[in-house]
Amino acid sequence: MKIPAHASKGTMKKPKLYQRVALRQNWPEAGLRRGDLATVTEIVPHPADGEDGCVLEIFSALGESLRVATVPLSLVEPLAVDDIPSLRRLVVA
Repeated sequence: MKIPAHASKGTMKKPKLYQRVALRQNWPEAGLRRGDLATVTEIVPHPADGEDGCVLEIFSALGESLRVATVPLSLVEPLAVDDIPSLRRLVVA
């Protein structure tokens, strides 16, 4: 997977609370796909010296909360000025 220059792994900062981010890759456990947009609602330490995570809230295009998911920090990247959002339907399993 190619990581954009504005979010390369070596220079990636921890996201701030309530920052909008995009997923870098699919996260099937939550039904999320690469490029989905979310808001960081909490940063959580890993309980056993693994990678820290963040709690994301995913909203519909109309602003309705759809779900909350916890993902590793490496799965999110900040939005950039040249990013363009797209639309897809969330499949509820």
